[in-house]
Amino acid sequence: MRIRKWALLLLSAILIWPIAWATAPAYDLVITNGRIVDGTGNPWFIADIGIRDGRIAAIGRIPSEEAARVLDARGLIVAPGFIDVHTHVEGGILRRPTAENFLRMGVTTVVTGNCGGSWLPIGEALRRLEDQGLSINLATLVGHNTVRRAVMGEEARQPTPEELERMKHLVEQAMQEGAVGLSTGLIYIPGTYAKTEEIIELARVVAQYGGIYASHIRNEGNGVMDAIREAITIGERAGVPVQISHFKVSSKKLWGESRRTVQLVQEARARGLPVTVDQYVYPASSTGLETLLPSWVHDGGRAKAVERLRDPNLRARIKREMIRSIREQGFKDYSYAYVAQYRPDPSFNGKNIAEITRLVRRRASVEEQAEQIIEMFLASEGRVQMVYHKMHERDITYILQQPFTMIASDAGVLEPGQGVPHPRGYGNNARVFSRYVRESALLSWEEAVRKMTSLPAQVFGFWDRGMIRPGMAADLVIFDPERVRDRATFENPHQYAEGIRHVLVNGVLVIQDGEHTGARPGRILYGPGKR
Repeated sequence: MRIRKWALLLLSAILIWPIAWATAPAYDLVITNGRIVDGTGNPWFIADIGIRDGRIAAIGRIPSEEAARVLDARGLIVAPGFIDVHTHVEGGILRRPTAENFLRMGVTTVVTGNCGGSWLPIGEALRRLEDQGLSINLATLVGHNTVRRAVMGEEARQPTPEELERMKHLVEQAMQEGAVGLSTGLIYIPGTYAKTEEIIELARVVAQYGGIYASHIRNEGNGVMDAIREAITIGERAGVPVQISHFKVSSKKLWGESRRTVQLVQEARARGLPVTVDQYVYPASSTGLETLLPSWVHDGGRAKAVERLRDPNLRARIKREMIRSIREQGFKDYSYAYVAQYRPDPSFNGKNIAEITRLVRRRASVEEQAEQIIEMFLASEGRVQMVYHKMHERDITYILQQPFTMIASDAGVLEPGQGVPHPRGYGNNARVFSRYVRESALLSWEEAVRKMTSLPAQVFGFWDRGMIRPGMAADLVIFDPERVRDRATFENPHQYAEGIRHVLVNGVLVIQDGEHTGARPGRILYGPGKR
């Protein structure tokens, strides 16, 4: 009887199992009727996308009954999640792991550690992020300035052989902990003190681990041609791919010369060197106030800089060099320089240096403006974020059209209402679509999406992202091609992009009907040297 009982139970299970299997949904989510722009640059097509376990499982005609959930994308574009290869999220992502300003313009993956500044040690920071959870995928470079400062402080000299070996060891350790490459910020302290040979030696370490060399080059103004040549030389001699950050021409005297700067990249690529660039589509940059001072002022760190600025004789020399520098670039004064964040007096935020000088000093000669800059540096301990209106639209559009140009914001995780930051952190990707695809037809939808997806994925080795293909990670952006636009302006930057309807990260909806869901499905994307 006992044997018969167990046999009947087993037979029942066998009979019921196919029924249960048949009724289980094949997909966690199916996106139906979307106009798919797949990231490759190929023409769009209409199909459904089936998602299972965080990945794209099928593309084609998928019956709705096979899905646990259906999302109708009729009339909308479905694209791979955008990959922003140039960000600075080190502090902000820990405070605001939802990274809403990025997600609400369609960015699902960021690369941080740019311009020579990064976490150190890399592994510890990435473990902390994994423990905390984040809404966006993240990869990081290791910063040369951070490494040099750890070994040499901020001294304006060349490293000893022993110091160079210590820097190489720190770079190697970072690559083994998951960094995707090395970044430099050669206009910043202490990177500006490094010779080309020092960078080559560190880049060779990165090459051994399959990484990339990303550079905020030494000069983006009158010396931009030589600075681009230096980046290319480093790549050639170290045997490493080169990524030139926020490619631009920021000297008024060189406006229109982007054809020459682009030609240098084209020639390097023709020789077989993988050189790419990234770009934000605004005629203004954003960085610290300290870049307006001669680099020698900062030798030895902030305390030494303050000491020099308080010396009357040195102060006079510093002001002369400051004024000469802007006039060599074709600017008559500092009216191009706007304050984004000045904590000692927030009323300065959003005003340019000429306006502030007139308010404070009643006069606004260029000499008075230079004096005001120095006083602001001293009052803030050198921590002032600025926006510099120094570029021309014709250079922006020419660079944008190049097939090796990626779209990147150069932004951090922003806190709504804090300061008057550059609007690129809220609107960069959406601005490409509204201004350069829909309004001017400079780019097609397919090409614009490629610059944000498969191209950066290829350059940084994110091989399971950047395209809509079965087996790829389900990072997806669903947006309205008629409504997508940037709303953030230089005067009122704290405005999210419009028209980004839904965003998925690893198959999970993080933006649904334009609102953040609170989900944190983001992952750390480790470099090829991770051990």
